[in-house]
Amino acid sequence: MTFQSEFSYETRPVRVVFRPGAAVTATPDEAAHLGLRRLLVVCGSRGETVARAVADALGDTCAGLHAEARMHVPAEDADRAVEAVRAAGADGCVAVGGGSAIGLGKAIALRTGLPLIAVPSTYSGSEMTPVWGLTEHGAKRTGRDPVVQPRSVVYDPRLTLSLPVPLTVTSGVNALAHAVEALYAPDASPLVSVMAEEGVRAMAGALPHLAADPQDLDARSRALYAAWLCGACLGATTMGLHHKTCHVLGGTFGLPHAETHTVVLPYALAYNAPPAPQALTVLGRALGTDDVPRALWELAGRLGAPRSLAELGLTEADVAPAAARVAGEPYANPRPVTADGARAVLRAAYEGAPPEPVGKTL
Repeated sequence: MTFQSEFSYETRPVRVVFRPGAAVTATPDEAAHLGLRRLLVVCGSRGETVARAVADALGDTCAGLHAEARMHVPAEDADRAVEAVRAAGADGCVAVGGGSAIGLGKAIALRTGLPLIAVPSTYSGSEMTPVWGLTEHGAKRTGRDPVVQPRSVVYDPRLTLSLPVPLTVTSGVNALAHAVEALYAPDASPLVSVMAEEGVRAMAGALPHLAADPQDLDARSRALYAAWLCGACLGATTMGLHHKTCHVLGGTFGLPHAETHTVVLPYALAYNAPPAPQALTVLGRALGTDDVPRALWELAGRLGAPRSLAELGLTEADVAPAAARVAGEPYANPRPVTADGARAVLRAAYEGAPPEPVGKTL
């Protein structure tokens, strides 16, 4: 494979602690390391039990618990969270949970400039990025700002033991999507390629073990390690058609985040495959296949994940307006995104049939 001789890569200050039990044992140390004395813990309703354990471990440095994180971070939720931070006199936040909780923590950081500690319990990868997202008036906006990058990330594989198998699978494939799009991003680099390949290989290897035995702590650790790598790829590069499509489907049509990523990924990759042969080579090596879109589709189906947008609640009448939104805003992508192209991707994902072979185009 030809070496990429021109590239740029920016590192950002983040401290990572990775070990079983770290959520409770390491989070107070990370707060002390950052000099924080009054922390608001934020989470969603599903993760409140774990978040309370983290809050208890923080002791007197915990200024309160705000358990109102929701998917796609509605702007009104961000408003309430900022009010809670100010009312508590907090000098920082700890976000405990998946992408929704960390997303709310980032919204607080964006509005207030306060430092954020992330304690992820899924494989979303948001904790490794400076990317924020807010949903308002039926549209999801995203942006990049160094202030939202968590200053410390505490990875505790034990937190993921309670993750249901369906969400384990879709959250894991969501992580794979970060690595896939990073490989053909305009700001890709050799380092990103190495992280992406290792992340894809580790996640694809761990998920079948977790579907068979959700309590396999070794497989949970490998999946969380993979999510870290894939999230770092997301943080270092510009995402394309796949992520834009999923943001539209989530923010405008209310589809669930990880499940939508799982369904869309094989079709978005099939669309982008012709002008991205190096990305396909790396992915094929990681997955041991000559047909990466088909392999991803088969992996998700074999593990019981949804395969069509129709299963997630999208209607046939939604396909055309969704495609218009996907094609209506400029963004980086290896293949131009036309209205017809976006419609073809969404139609294929709506129906859920096997993606076309790499040599063909949608």
